[in-house]
Amino acid sequence: MRTLFDAAGILAQDGSRRLTNSQVFMLVVVGFLILLGLVFLFMFVKYFKLWLRSFFTRARISPLSIVVMSLRKVNPNTIVDAKISAVQAGIDDINSGQMEAHYLAGGNVIRCIRALIAAHRARIDLDWDTASAIDLAGRDVLDAVRTSVDPKVIDCPDPRLGRSTLDGVAKDGIQLKARARVTVRTNLSQLIGGATEDTIIARVGEGIVSAIGSCATHKEVLANPMLIARAVLEKGLDSQTAYEIVSIDIADIDVGDNVGARLQADQADADVRVARARAEERRAEAVATEQEMRARTQENRAHVVLAEAEVPVAMAQAFREGKLRSRNGSESSR
Repeated sequence: MRTLFDAAGILAQDGSRRLTNSQVFMLVVVGFLILLGLVFLFMFVKYFKLWLRSFFTRARISPLSIVVMSLRKVNPNTIVDAKISAVQAGIDDINSGQMEAHYLAGGNVIRCIRALIAAHRARIDLDWDTASAIDLAGRDVLDAVRTSVDPKVIDCPDPRLGRSTLDGVAKDGIQLKARARVTVRTNLSQLIGGATEDTIIARVGEGIVSAIGSCATHKEVLANPMLIARAVLEKGLDSQTAYEIVSIDIADIDVGDNVGARLQADQADADVRVARARAEERRAEAVATEQEMRARTQENRAHVVLAEAEVPVAMAQAFREGKLRSRNGSESSR
């Protein structure tokens, strides 16, 4: 490029002035275009097979777009392969610009296209914007579509958490231990921002325990376990979640402890301890009252002794004052 400018300068400074300034400018422009064409031709030769493949598959990606992709640090092979897959599957409303933008944002273009193809074949309403948003949110959009087509089963409770049964107590006090299997499918419209499997497990577990507790006797549940499933389904536990509950099946239900009898026994023991404590309190009060009465008796006896001790003193005082005579004499004056 610099050589072209130097040559143009030399020609411009030629004494003969055979070339005007406009002609020099045209030479520079032509030289630049030739250089740009050579660069484009070199890169086009590099991606010629890729463009040829897109041309014959009606992907409609121009050679210039392929070259510009490489300049933008976008892998042309990924975009072309994704575009070809979409066109061959009958999805023509996605352009290469959208794929490039998703690629530059860190998304997985191939996975989004596969999810769209699967949703299109299953006649599930899913567009590119939703699929790319789900992919950028960190969710596996292809797995979500597969789960929507082929529902999966979730164990409740989750064995990974260390519990194998959901324990509920009927109104008659009998404990029932149940295990359920929840069939769910993906709700694509609520996949972004919706609650995950853990929320479904927690809600179903709470619903089963509540349904068991609302039954009058445990025999009702044993006779018809579907009472629990129907009661749980009627609560709409899949609201604001990424899944839609298809069915809830009670896999197993066993009779546990007689919690009511145990609670009554514990209550009786507690009542006995309370009665003993109150009796002990009354006995202690009686002992304290007895001791108090004994103290008062001793106090009264002391008063009697003191009174008896004052009698001789009073008599002697009476003799001295002449108020009391001898036994044979007359009575003391009043």
